[in-house]
Amino acid sequence: MFAMATFSRRHLLAAVTAAPALILGRKSSAQDSLPEIAKGPFDGTAESLRAYQIPEWFRDAKFGIWAHWGPQSGVEAGDWYARNMYIETQAQYKYHLEFYGHPSKVGYKDLCPMWKGDRFDPDHLMSLYKKAGAKYFMSMGVHHDNFDLWKSKYQPRWNAVATGPQKDVVGLWRKAAQKYGLKFAVSEHLSNSYNWLAVSHGSDKTGPMAGVPYDGTDPAYADLYHPFPKDQTIPSQAMSRVAPDAWKLQWFRRIKDLIDNYQPDLLYTDGGIPFGDWGYRLVSHYYNANAALHKGKVDGVYTSKTRKDCEAGTCALDIERGVANDILPDPWQTDTCIGNWHYKRDIKYKTAKTVIDLLCDIVSRNGNLMLNFPLPNSGALDGEELKVLDGITKWMAVNSEGIYGTRPWKISGNIPAPAAAELGFNERNRKDLSASDVRFTTKAGALYAFVMGWPEREAVVPTLALGGKLGVGKIRTVDLLGHKGKVQFTQDETALKVALPAEKPSDYAITLKVVGA
Repeated sequence: MFAMATFSRRHLLAAVTAAPALILGRKSSAQDSLPEIAKGPFDGTAESLRAYQIPEWFRDAKFGIWAHWGPQSGVEAGDWYARNMYIETQAQYKYHLEFYGHPSKVGYKDLCPMWKGDRFDPDHLMSLYKKAGAKYFMSMGVHHDNFDLWKSKYQPRWNAVATGPQKDVVGLWRKAAQKYGLKFAVSEHLSNSYNWLAVSHGSDKTGPMAGVPYDGTDPAYADLYHPFPKDQTIPSQAMSRVAPDAWKLQWFRRIKDLIDNYQPDLLYTDGGIPFGDWGYRLVSHYYNANAALHKGKVDGVYTSKTRKDCEAGTCALDIERGVANDILPDPWQTDTCIGNWHYKRDIKYKTAKTVIDLLCDIVSRNGNLMLNFPLPNSGALDGEELKVLDGITKWMAVNSEGIYGTRPWKISGNIPAPAAAELGFNERNRKDLSASDVRFTTKAGALYAFVMGWPEREAVVPTLALGGKLGVGKIRTVDLLGHKGKVQFTQDETALKVALPAEKPSDYAITLKVVGA
């Protein structure tokens, strides 16, 4: 290992030596070898975390917006640039050769200062997100690229205050979110970085530069590329989380620093809870620190993408680019993007209709939608992104009553029961919903039926037929959200039928507010 790894091990030994033999009244040799955490209801074990309960604000919020923005956004060439630029078979490697040069000479360390954010205005952006109906906002804290977006105590050179925009990005986002009354979230992707960036220690396999080491092998930049041993095989799995304890300690310290200084209402991790006991202690620290801010009650949310992590308390399940196939018993979250996670020029974005389809589907199944709007180098939304955001804004202004604070009904909609519990990355298989598709939510004695398109004259909802398998009772009133007048309806043993006005109140889905069913 390089000198930095030895340094980290020395500090780990010091931390272990200094740690008391008894932590929070519990004896455990395995636990005592790990860093201390804030005192509170959780003691750092998986068992204690099972008592965690998801707070009501998360159940009610339903819609959040994310800014997946960092040095890789500065290149404006899509996801995983800091890794793919070191892999010969990747399109971004070829892009890098053309525009920057060979990664043995011009590496990621040289791209980080090019990220400027010269038009970054978090106050203006937050005002747009608030208007669009977001109830919480998430800043990226650190991606797999090992670059922190705050004034980082344990990554002093490669952070957004020291390099690039020279701004405390996380702090500025937090200030703006609080100003507009949004809950503040932050994402961390750091635990995978040790393996993810290992490719920077490789070299070309073919061509005129074959065998010439990439710049990741330069020990002067080990604080960015990691002190990866020369004789260690570069892992093929980017997200494997196989790393020495020195790196686990570095991860723990940096995310603890993020928690302690920015006090997020939600902490997102990219994957399952990392590194066994290290991760359980980190989650416990987050909840305990959050409880100290809320008179002993945990009001924070930690998300994991591993269903097993969240089966008994512990956390909220996050499904990346996918939707649960049925109503889940506990609140959960989809995280997805209108394009690539990191900004990519000339990409085709999701339409506002696609976003609304997703939102209604997700909320009907007890979930929240966290939607990423990737920012370019400048930090300002592009024109096409603004069009998507405007479409969401207009729809939410009319229909959000059926979204916020709602709970699932008996069924999520007129869809068959799933054949298998497919989770994650299933949105690619989705088709646009139409007027024949309906999704349901409930709140305060009302049933909201989202008809996912505009019927020509009449909305027909067979699910709300009188009686039937669901035992639907007599409907007393039906209102069309956004329409000022009354609508005529009939209900019999075949369907609820609602006569619609000549002018639709909103694009995409319309919302019927039904009382008495």
